[in-house]
Parts: sequence; C-alpha cells; structure tokens
Amino acid sequence: MAQNQLDWKTEDKPTGKPPLSLDNVHVGYATRRGKVQAVRGVTVDLRAGESLALIGESGSGKSTLGLAIVRLLPETAQVSPGVITYRRDEREVDVLRLTPNEMREFRWSDCAMVFQAALNAFNPVLTVWNQTFDTAKAHGWHDKQAVLARLVELLQFVQLDPKRVIDAYPHELSGGMRQRVLLALSLLLNPQVLILDEPTTALDIITQRTIIKLLRQLKEDQHFTMIFISHDLAIAAELADRVATMYAGRIVELGTSDDIFYRPRHPYTLGLIRAVPTVSGGFEQLFSIPGSPPDLINLPSGCKFHERCSFATDRCIQEEPELETVGLNHAAACWNWRAVAEELKLNPLHRGALNVLDPSIILAEAA
Repeated sequence: MAQNQLDWKTEDKPTGKPPLSLDNVHVGYATRRGKVQAVRGVTVDLRAGESLALIGESGSGKSTLGLAIVRLLPETAQVSPGVITYRRDEREVDVLRLTPNEMREFRWSDCAMVFQAALNAFNPVLTVWNQTFDTAKAHGWHDKQAVLARLVELLQFVQLDPKRVIDAYPHELSGGMRQRVLLALSLLLNPQVLILDEPTTALDIITQRTIIKLLRQLKEDQHFTMIFISHDLAIAAELADRVATMYAGRIVELGTSDDIFYRPRHPYTLGLIRAVPTVSGGFEQLFSIPGSPPDLINLPSGCKFHERCSFATDRCIQEEPELETVGLNHAAACWNWRAVAEELKLNPLHRGALNVLDPSIILAEAA
C-alpha cells in the first residue's frame, strides 16, 4: 500500500478544482407504476475541505444522491443523464464510467460512505478486526501489523477502547459504538470525500454530541470533503459550511450555513426551520408545513412545492423556477424569494434550529 495512504494527516490536499462535481445528475427508479424521479438535475461542486449538508424531508432524494456518487443504487435505478466527476491530484475521472474494478478502488480509498443503519453495514458473523482486514486486503493492503496499527489508531481517535472492540462482533457493541467503529473503518484508507447518511440517527444526544465533535476534529485534521445527509437541522448547522435544501429530487436552495439558517429565501427551507421547536417553546408555537411531499411518479406542474406553499402564485403553478442568485454565494429556486425575505423582516426566525445540541443554550433557555 502506498505510504501516503497510511499518513494520518495529509497536508497536500488539492486546493484548485473541486474534488467532486455533479453536473445535471438525474436518478430514476423503474417501477410497475412508472418511473420514480428520485433526483432531478442536481448540479453542484464540492469544494476541497468543505462540509456540504443535504437537508429535506424523507423522500426528497438526499440518500439516493449519496448512493449515486458511490454507485450503490439498486438494479432498478438508472443514473442518466448526468456526469459525476472526481478529481485527485492530476487525475480526473467520470465516476459513472468506471469499470467494476476501478469502482472498487474508488470506494473506500477515494470516497467512503457511512450508512444510516450501522448494524446493517457490518457482517454479523465477522469481528471488527476480520472485517477491517478484509477491506484492507480488497485494496491490496496485506500487511497485518500495519493494518492493525492503523485500526488501533482510528479506534482510539473515535474514543473507543481497541482491546474491547477489535475482537467484538457487531451485536456485542452498542449503537453509538457501532456508529463510531463504522466511522473509523470509513477512514481506513484516507478517502478524500466522506459521505455520511444520517450518522447520528437513533442515538442519544450525548452520543450525537460525541460523534459531531469527532467529525469536526476529523475535518480539521484531514481537510477532507464531507457530504452530510440529514433531516436534523441542528446537526447540519453544527457541521456544515454550506447547506443544500432538497425537495422533490432537486436542490431548491443552496448557500452558506448562515444564509440558510438566518436568511432562507425558499419557502420550503423557511418551513423546515420554523418546524424546529425551541427548548422552552410551547406547543402553540409549533409550525408544520401543510400537506405531503409530491408523488415522484406523477409530479405536479410548475414549482413542485406550490401545492404546500403560502407564497404560491399562478406563475408557480405553471413554471418551475431554476436556481437564481439571491445573495453572495446564495441561490434559491423560487419566483417569490423577495416575498420570503419580507416575511422574515416581519417575523424573524427563532434560534431553535441552531441550538438544539448546545447544552449551555438548552440550560439557559430552560431556565
């Protein structure tokens, strides 16, 4: 195995072209009822060293987009049209055109994914060590002592006792421990891009806090690019440099974390943030977005959110908007984003989406 794959810190990460670019990516699933349009025309560049959060309701296309990048979609799915370009050093490849052997090399060593259900990501009849060494061997790394040393280092980094974990089976570990082991394994080969699909789901708030701190430290130490998929706005606010709101398979708003959580310009993003309760707020203050997400086989005309939107006009029913610039490094796909801005002046946002995981603010608000 190349020496640079063993280095814990990599100081020479690329800073020029983005390491991963998605250009007009569509993903459809073939069903008896028709084609499910799970992802529709997503175009975004992921900058070196940044953290991009994908937020939205279940079924908005977030996980499908992540799986498309590592080509782990089911056989009924088709990624077409679209181009996914990966860059490392002087190498530039179209991920969708990689052969099976090239794709196997791309996963883990170039791009790793931490899945939502940690238990399902492990082989139940193999120990943590056996699964780690199998992964290393699949990528040409056969030095047991070197692999073991790397695993011990990673387990210690994610605050686990290697003696307790290495020879354990997945069912012998708690949910939080399994999630941290999976995070450690995803870093085994020093990937440049890390995709995390709901990595804190079903974990208690203390364990969530631990994992978030680990991810922050990893990002600072290794300077890798992270895609964070979540419907939990508090966690997205904690980790993201930029945030993309997805609805009906499309990115409907894209901007910095501050822009999205303090100055949203799409009614759907605004609704998501207002649906987050403050710690001290009463039930009368809760807000919910009316209706349900659209049928991805028979999508409505025009803007796909218009049936649930209080800002909708006749133009919204007839024409689907494209992303347009609404501020510096901030874009939204909405015909009425200026009306959203005026609404925020009259009814400013509460801080709920940003403080849910901060114990000091929780105690202050509760008091």
